[in-house]
Amino acid sequence: MLEFITDPKIIIQAFGIIGVCAVDFAESGVLLGIMFRGDSLLFTAGILASQGLISLPLLAILVPIFAILGDSFGYATGKKFGSAIFNKEESIFFKKSYVTRGQNFFAKYGTKSITLARFVPIVRTIVPLVAGVSSMNYKKFLRANIFGAIIWSELFLFAG
Repeated sequence: MLEFITDPKIIIQAFGIIGVCAVDFAESGVLLGIMFRGDSLLFTAGILASQGLISLPLLAILVPIFAILGDSFGYATGKKFGSAIFNKEESIFFKKSYVTRGQNFFAKYGTKSITLARFVPIVRTIVPLVAGVSSMNYKKFLRANIFGAIIWSELFLFAG
């Protein structure tokens, strides 16, 4: 069953461009998106587009938009709910020190971290959330988010 929702070819055949965009959004902004393989999905979509089975121009426009929206959703989620989660007593997954580390990390590396995180599976799902929790400046976050989403999505689509 898990293969059905994680296999790139099955996702594209079953749901087409809408499936690619939905997975792209989920992987970028919803913690459950960790189970998706965005890089291989985009690469596979590029291959299928080269065979005329899916529209490359439409993918090239929509995929970065959904990646940007997904990251922005992750940021907003972290901004709204993160402090409540991290202000609770220490637990295995949530520690107050994580917020401090996140703030220090973003202060040191700034927008580069947002852009580069896009290219690292799992990290691309978590970084927007931590940026929101850490109260990174949203305009800076958004600029790096847009830049990273465009480069990442177009690179993998056109490589395929």
